[in-house]
Amino acid sequence: MQHYTLPEDTVWTEVAPGNSRAVLSHRPEIMLVAFRFEEGAIGALHSHPHTQVSYVAEGAFDVTVDGVTTRLAQGSSFIVAPNLVHGVVALEPGLLIDTFTPRRDDFL
Repeated sequence: MQHYTLPEDTVWTEVAPGNSRAVLSHRPEIMLVAFRFEEGAIGALHSHPHTQVSYVAEGAFDVTVDGVTTRLAQGSSFIVAPNLVHGVVALEPGLLIDTFTPRRDDFL
């Protein structure tokens, strides 16, 4: 398994127990965010008006999008259309790299 190294000055914000995020870069029309998960951590079901593309950089996750759950491992990706309910459960320690369009201003 490849481990991704982010810059030492990356600022992490705890989202929920075992789940933190770091905004890597952004412009008004697009945003790149890293989400780090401990084993068993949950990215709670939620929705937002942004299109989201997620890449599983490390680990394995049960990913639920619009009521359908799929098990995804390192190297997989998924897309969430605007306003669809989605969430993840980390089956092992993991890292998701998410792109949002437009930018998630609530993350700034």
